[in-house]
Amino acid sequence: MTDSSAITAYWDAAADDFDAEPDHGLRAAGTRDAWSRLLTAWLPPDPSSVLDVGCGTGSLSALVAEAGHRVTGIDLSPRMVDRARAKLSAAGLPARFLVGDAAAPPTGDERFDVLLSRHLVWTLPDPGAALADWTARLRPGGTLILVEGRWRESDGAGGGYVAGAEALPWHGGVTAADLSAAVRPLVTELRVEPLSHAPVLWGGPVTDERYAVIARV
Repeated sequence: MTDSSAITAYWDAAADDFDAEPDHGLRAAGTRDAWSRLLTAWLPPDPSSVLDVGCGTGSLSALVAEAGHRVTGIDLSPRMVDRARAKLSAAGLPARFLVGDAAAPPTGDERFDVLLSRHLVWTLPDPGAALADWTARLRPGGTLILVEGRWRESDGAGGGYVAGAEALPWHGGVTAADLSAAVRPLVTELRVEPLSHAPVLWGGPVTDERYAVIARV
């Protein structure tokens, strides 16, 4: 099994080049606009508090803040958090970023209207416990947004992730069916939106399973 220091070191090392991936940096206008449209459709119409867990360099946090929401980003990697703070500061966008375990965010008893997570649950040693923690942080009627996929079936190795990662319950990603089954007992409403068919989101065509689970507590 992986340990937190190894995971932190992995993502710290990845921070410098993280935004080079089209769906990470959202540097292409078409990709950025496509993600912005998705978030607009998923987020409440009124200004809301949004917890972005596993925020990375803050690209989605920036879109959330641009839409007028109050965003808090959490990431285990201090270097990722540094880049997220710098990104939103340069754009003149308000946000709060904290270094901490995304599976148990260091926000105390604070409750949020939305919890957003993208491509994170496959890295968690106990995804069921994290999902229970996340839904408990939402206010009644709050929204859980999980952008996930089973995108590493072709190589099976998780792209050279930290030692012991093969023991993770959802190593290599998680199918929509499996994630929905884990989330459904925790929520009152749930739907799945397939995302594999939209190459603009990923910087090109993909052949693996990518989707969003949108749920309400």
